[in-house]
Amino acid sequence: METKKTTARKLEGVVTSDKMTKTVTVRVNQFVKHPKYGKYQNVSKKYKAHDEEGTYKIGDEVIIVECRPISKDKHFKVLGKKGK
Repeated sequence: METKKTTARKLEGVVTSDKMTKTVTVRVNQFVKHPKYGKYQNVSKKYKAHDEEGTYKIGDEVIIVECRPISKDKHFKVLGKKGK
C-alpha cells in the first residue's frame, strides 16, 4: 500500500504573543487577489506554534512549519528565525 507524501507548509510571520508556556502566536500576512473584483489585498491570520525552549519573543520574525497536531489549536512548530 502506497502512502501519499506531502510537503509541509512553511510560513513566515511575526511573533505577536509569547505569554503561553511552550507556545507563541505568529501573525502571517499574505498578499492575495480578490476572486471577484481582482484587487490585491493583505490578509493576515494568526497561528499558534510550538516553541519548546521559549526562546522567541514578541516582534521576532520567524518561520513556522506544519506538523502533526500538538494540541487542539497547535499544528505548527517554530523552525527558526527568518534570515538564519
